[in-house]
Amino acid sequence: MNCVAFMVVTTSFLFWTDAVNRYYNKDKDKALQYLTEPPVYAEIKARRGENTTLPCVLRTVSSNYKVKWSKVDPLHTASENILISNGHDVKHYGTWQSKASLRRMHALDISLRLTKLELQDYGLYRCELINGMEDEHVTITLSIEGVVFPYQSSHGRYKFTYFDAKKACEEQDATLATYKQLYREWTDGLEWCNAGWLHDGTVHYPILNPRPACGKDLPPGIRSYGPRHKTKEHYDAFCFTSTTEGSVFYIPGPLNFLQAAHACNEKGASLALVGQLYSSWKFLGLEQCDGGWLQDGSVRFPIITPKKRCGGLPQPGVHSFGFPKKTITLYGAYCYR
Repeated sequence: MNCVAFMVVTTSFLFWTDAVNRYYNKDKDKALQYLTEPPVYAEIKARRGENTTLPCVLRTVSSNYKVKWSKVDPLHTASENILISNGHDVKHYGTWQSKASLRRMHALDISLRLTKLELQDYGLYRCELINGMEDEHVTITLSIEGVVFPYQSSHGRYKFTYFDAKKACEEQDATLATYKQLYREWTDGLEWCNAGWLHDGTVHYPILNPRPACGKDLPPGIRSYGPRHKTKEHYDAFCFTSTTEGSVFYIPGPLNFLQAAHACNEKGASLALVGQLYSSWKFLGLEQCDGGWLQDGSVRFPIITPKKRCGGLPQPGVHSFGFPKKTITLYGAYCYR
C-alpha cells in the first residue's frame, strides 16, 4: 500500500473511531438525575473464568422504574444480552439466563453480577434506568485480562478472510482481538510486520521499530488499513486469549507430530492449542528453551527471560518455528491438561 493510500485509510479510520466516541459521549452534557456517573470504576478488569461486578448505583429510588442492562456493539449499537428488572422480577434475554443477576447489596444498588467470564464477555455495557420520558444511562467497560498473539495459516501469509480468521482464533482457544487489546499488547512490546484482522473487521499491524518493509519512515505505532472486505480480502489474524483452567507442560523429544500427540495422551493430556501455550506463558510463567509440537501442527517455544542459548532472541514471548513437516522427528511436545 503506498503512502497516500495509507494516509487515506488511516484518516478514514480515525474519523470512524471519532464517530463511535461521539455516539457514546453525546449524552455527557445531560446531568444525571437518577443514576450515579461511575467516577472510578468506568472500566472493570477481570480474567476468564472469574466472577465480577459492574457497578451501577441509583441516586434515588423512583416509582415505576425499570433497570435494563445490555452489552452494546459499538459499531451497530445493537444490544446482545439483556437483563431487565423492575426491582422485584428479573427477565433475561440472550445468553444471560445462567450468568447474570443484579447484586442488590442495598436499595440503591443495581450493579450487574456476571459469573464465569468468557472471552466474549469483553466489551461495553450499558446500565439504563427506564423511567417514562426521563430515561438515562451510564456505560462501563469490562476488560478481560489476557494476551494478544499473531496467527497465520499453515498455508502461509495472508490466507484468512475475516471469517476464516475468526474461526482460526476460536480453534486456538481465543477470539479475534479488539483494537484496544492490540494497542495494549503493542505498549507491552508486541511487534508484527504482517497485517491482521481484528474483531471489528479492520486490519492493522503493530510496529515498534520502523524499517523499509514495515512502514518505512513512519513513526512507531499501530499501522491501519482500516475496514476491509470480509470475504474478498485476505490477511493474518490477531487473536486474544486469557487464563485457562488447566496448564501446559513440556515433554522432551525428539518426536514427530504423531509421536508427540501420543506422548501427551499417555500423560492424560492432549497437544496444546496456541492460545493455551500463550496463556501458560503469560499467566503461569512457562519458559522452555526447546521447540515443541502444538495441536495445529506448528512448533513453538515460550521464553520469559531472553538468553543467547535460546536463539539469541532479544524479546520475551512465544516464538515460532512455523509449520514443519509432521514426519520430522526433531521436537518435543507441549501438552495441555
